[in-house]
Amino acid sequence: MKKAFPLFDFTQKINYKNEILAGLTVAMTMIPESLSFAILAGLPPLAGLYAAFIAGLFTAVFGGRPGMISGGAGATVIVLIALMRSNGIEYVFAAVALAGVVQILIGLFKLGKFIRLVPQPVMFGFVNGLAVVIFMSQLEQFKTIINGQVSWLQGTSLYIMLGLTALTVAIVLLFPKVTKTVPASLVAIMVVFALVLVFNIDTKTVEDIASVQGGFPPFHIPSIPLSFETLKIILPYSVIVAAVGLTEGLLTLNLVDEITGTRGNSNRECIAQGGSNILNGFFFGMGGCPMIAQTLVNLSAGSRARLSGIIAALTILIIVLFGAPVIGKLPMAALVGVMMMVAITTFEWSSFRIINKMPKHDIFVGILVAVITILLHNLALAVLIGVIISALVFAWESAKRIRARHYIDEQGIKHYEIYGPLFFGSVAVFTEKFDIQNDPNHVIIDFKESRVADMSAIEALNNLTKKYSQLGKVIELQHLSPDCRELLKNAEAVIAVNVIEDPTYKVVAS
Repeated sequence: MKKAFPLFDFTQKINYKNEILAGLTVAMTMIPESLSFAILAGLPPLAGLYAAFIAGLFTAVFGGRPGMISGGAGATVIVLIALMRSNGIEYVFAAVALAGVVQILIGLFKLGKFIRLVPQPVMFGFVNGLAVVIFMSQLEQFKTIINGQVSWLQGTSLYIMLGLTALTVAIVLLFPKVTKTVPASLVAIMVVFALVLVFNIDTKTVEDIASVQGGFPPFHIPSIPLSFETLKIILPYSVIVAAVGLTEGLLTLNLVDEITGTRGNSNRECIAQGGSNILNGFFFGMGGCPMIAQTLVNLSAGSRARLSGIIAALTILIIVLFGAPVIGKLPMAALVGVMMMVAITTFEWSSFRIINKMPKHDIFVGILVAVITILLHNLALAVLIGVIISALVFAWESAKRIRARHYIDEQGIKHYEIYGPLFFGSVAVFTEKFDIQNDPNHVIIDFKESRVADMSAIEALNNLTKKYSQLGKVIELQHLSPDCRELLKNAEAVIAVNVIEDPTYKVVAS
């Protein structure tokens, strides 16, 4: 049986050397990703570093389990790109804070399980679209501004950028074959950084994009109109950020559970994520969620406690406070190479292997979500459309499953045995099963293998009852489950029913 972790376990033995080294390694791998994702979204680079510090520290202390690492993740930041472009950074901070509120409510009411309602084809489409967006966005770094016009790099500048990016990708791919002790992305950045410094290579750096000089995250109330119109703008983004963050977080938590043989607390993790995003919204952070890659780096470095996450967060803060001159000279080619590899590894290549085994509607939903994500950069719309289409397809398929077996017993009573759910999608097929004109004067409808699910089903029963009554025929409804009978009793204004006790089953007669 898996052992559950309390909030603070002071009896747990901590390997301080492993925790400190793991924390430092995680910090080095988080910095380039946080910077790259912030730049990708058009946010100041500091917003990414602040998010890594705030989310990393808060969730390390209060999160659902030791070993998990949170920061400014691309999955949540991508959602906010469209909002950033249309309404600006203040709306982004407000959306992040509101997403935190949503996540806390989900944790308090223990609603995290409903994240599972996002179908797998939607997740495939979301992840694959996200990967393509990340990859394509890196091409923007191969552009420059000349005389106020944006144009592609040319000549030597282009060749240098391509060469350094290719070198970064090669190191990330090949270094793990030498050793996995040190993260390959960190080695790639250090090697490319050293080459640029030693040979004084003229190439684009982080400080060419924006300054990373900063202090402690400043308190900042988002400057937006407090109105219903503002809420309508930010709420869809907040809900999707919350859902994506919790999905990523709960997947990561389950993964750590399996690796460590222990059990985390998913509801506490929801609340911790929410708290960190509220702080992000009011302290200039771009928001975030648990990061699977950094969590695996942390675990592989030997961490099993909360200390490594705290060390990583504090290291990032120290770098922001005192290491800006160094971080500002990081070559963008190294970050581009790392992000291209992140995109390649993010893409669900397994979806190609199983595509011929998937139902056609699932393939359609996955492709549609990916296309909307790529073309509109609007994950809120993509996920929403994907879920709606999947729900409609499920309703359609369920509607086709309703069946009726009928026979006439020795007393001349006609029985209809219903199989499958009776709901808004199946009422039309259900009604077609009955031969009202030619049926005998006594009809029994048996729902032993069916369920009356909603108001549309009740209305269908009402109409059926009226048609039989107009012909002077008696109709009985048998074997209704307790919740079905409750639906009928609650709908007495629509259909007149009386509950008659039966020694073997409940009979609802009309």
